[in-house]
Amino acid sequence: MSALGCAFAVVTFAGCGGDDEDDGGASPTPTAPDTASFSGTAPSALASQAASAIASARASASAAASSASARASEFEASVEADAAHSSAAAEDALKDVDGRGNAISDVGMKGLPRNETSGMLAVLVTITNKTDDTASYAVQIDFEDSDGKVVETRYVGAEDLGPGDREQPIAFSRQADDAQLTPRLAKAQRY
Repeated sequence: MSALGCAFAVVTFAGCGGDDEDDGGASPTPTAPDTASFSGTAPSALASQAASAIASARASASAAASSASARASEFEASVEADAAHSSAAAEDALKDVDGRGNAISDVGMKGLPRNETSGMLAVLVTITNKTDDTASYAVQIDFEDSDGKVVETRYVGAEDLGPGDREQPIAFSRQADDAQLTPRLAKAQRY
């Protein structure tokens, strides 16, 4: 082929892909990217942002867990302090009571299933103010063995209970989980 024919073929070939006319669906052949410049890790600014976000999320979660744990501990301590106060007040109110007291008919008891109390023997005490005046109540629960011997005594109470109102404190035995004891309503005093 002559030089002029080759030049004409090159110009014709180069001119085919340069305009916006439809070329029949032909497209250039893709080439693989130059992987020599890839490090395999995210750019450092992006990596730093991601690490910072993860650390912040972990710190927030840890702070939230610590805060929730602290609140739970405070609540538990508050409940224990209230129960200790109520128990001491009930014991004090019952120390000079002869007989069973003046409020036996205002108090009921129901044993709680051990699977709901982590295996502990517990009694739900229902105190109902059946009078027309605000009153406080002191209740003594005796836990007896199979021979009727009192193994443990627990005190619960309700302070400033309005007419018709009720409270349901729980008396827990501190004896071994496998102890076979029977709770008995020993005294109940309205004061």
